[in-house]
Amino acid sequence: MYKKTDIIDFLFSNFGSIRYVAIYIDNDLEFRQREHTNDSSSSDSDRYEELLTNPVLLATARQRANIDCGGLRYIIVAYGNFYQLLKEVKGGHISICLHKDTDLNTIPGNIFDKLLQQYPNLMKGYRM
Repeated sequence: MYKKTDIIDFLFSNFGSIRYVAIYIDNDLEFRQREHTNDSSSSDSDRYEELLTNPVLLATARQRANIDCGGLRYIIVAYGNFYQLLKEVKGGHISICLHKDTDLNTIPGNIFDKLLQQYPNLMKGYRM
């Protein structure tokens, strides 16, 4: 089995463009922000985003994608100060905040490929 804190450490150590990581699995939330980030949202706001907003976004997008779009791979939300990358995993979701100058054409695939290699049991129906 894996610990959420190990996954967060793994992502921070492998991707300098990651500002924040949250993992919400089986109604248990673990999240951490990289030190020394600018224009960050508040910890309380982040908690509610992971508990309420992101599960709804993922459920709605998944349902729509399953009708005739071939399923949902991931969602990118473009906030003013950063991007939020969301993906369903077994029992919940992972949420990764990225610097706004990140190359969105390559980083999601790189992140999810590394996670699949390191934590294969985490990824739910991985597809890129």
